[in-house]
Amino acid sequence: MTDDRQADTTFADQDTGMPEAAFPLAGNGMAGFGVDNDHVLSQAEIDSFFGKDSAVSGPSNSSGIERVVSTSGISSERLPMLEVVFDRFTRILTTSLRNFTSDNVEASMDRLGSQRFGDYLENVPGQAMFAVFKAEEWDNYGILVLSSSLIYSIVDALLGGHVRSDGPTAARQTGRHHTAIERALIEPMVRIILDDLETSFSPLCAVNFHFERLEMNSRFAMICRAGNGVVTARFGIDMEGRGGDVDVVLPHATLEPVRDILLQQFMGEKFGHDGMWESHLAQELWRTDLTLDAVLEEQTVNLKEIMKLAPGDQLVLRRNPDALVTLRCGEHALFKGRVGRKQGQVAVKIEEVLNQKPGTDRATSYS
Repeated sequence: MTDDRQADTTFADQDTGMPEAAFPLAGNGMAGFGVDNDHVLSQAEIDSFFGKDSAVSGPSNSSGIERVVSTSGISSERLPMLEVVFDRFTRILTTSLRNFTSDNVEASMDRLGSQRFGDYLENVPGQAMFAVFKAEEWDNYGILVLSSSLIYSIVDALLGGHVRSDGPTAARQTGRHHTAIERALIEPMVRIILDDLETSFSPLCAVNFHFERLEMNSRFAMICRAGNGVVTARFGIDMEGRGGDVDVVLPHATLEPVRDILLQQFMGEKFGHDGMWESHLAQELWRTDLTLDAVLEEQTVNLKEIMKLAPGDQLVLRRNPDALVTLRCGEHALFKGRVGRKQGQVAVKIEEVLNQKPGTDRATSYS
C-alpha cells in the first residue's frame, strides 16, 4: 500500500510540472495537432525546428528562440511595381551617365531585397559615400550609397583618366578618404541619379527627391532606427573595365504612402473593380422603387399630449391651403411641391428641388 501511494504521488508531481520540450508532434512537422499526442519533440528536433544544428553548435551559441528574435532577415511583401520602377530606372540611368561622363556606361540591377537597416550598414565597405535625400511628397528620407570603386571611376572619367590596373586601384581605395574635389565631382552625379529616380516613379506618382547632404561616415547617414526594415536595390555601373555599385536604400516607412500603388500587378490596376458588374448595378439602380412621403406640416408636441390622443381626436394643421409640401425619401428632403388633383387622384406638382448642387441639373442627371 505504501509503495502504491508513493508511486501515485510521483506521477501526480510529474503531471503538474512542465516537462522540458513537451511539444506534441503530429505526423511530419507541426501540422495536425491532436494526432499521435504521445510523442514529444526531442532537443534535436526542437533545434532543427528553429534552424539550429545541435551537432555543430557549442554551448556558447544562442538558443533557438534568441536566434528567431535576433535574426537579420525580415519578412516583407513583394512590391511588383517597384521592380518595374527600378527596371525603368536602369535604362534611364544608362543614358544619363553616358551623357555625363562621355563614356560607354552600362547600368544593370544586380539585386533587390529587404533587410534591417543596421545590418545593411555593417556590410557597407569602407570609403563609400552616403548621399542623403528626402522624398518631399512622402515626408521621409532615403540614401544613395556609392562604392569607392565607382567614385574613382567617375572621377577618372570626368578628368580624362585612363583605365588603371587592379593593383593601383585597390591600393588607392583602401589608402585614404575622398577629397573635397572628389566630393564636388560626385555631387552632380548624385543629383542626376535622383532626377532619374524621380522620372522612374513619375508614371505611378509624382515625387520630388531633394538632395540634402553627402556623408563619409555611416553614423551621419542614419535615416531610421537600426532595427527598421529597408528596401535595398543594388545597381552595377560598368564603364568598360571600371565602375562600381550604387545602392538605393528606401525605408519601409518611406514607401508606405505609395504602398498600395506598388502592390499592383500592373500599372493602373484597381482591386475589386469590375466594369461589367458596375454597369449592371447602375442599370438596376434606376429600376429601384422608392417611397416618397408628402409632409404637410411638422409640429412639436409634448409626450403628455400624445398619450392623451384617442380615436376621433383632431389635429389642427396651421398651414395655408396653397402652401408647399415637402417630399421626403426617408430622412432626406428631395422636393417641394403643391398639392392638387390629377385624374381623380391626389397629386403633388414639384416646384422646387432641394439640396441641389449649383451648376447641376437633377432632371437630366436622373433621367
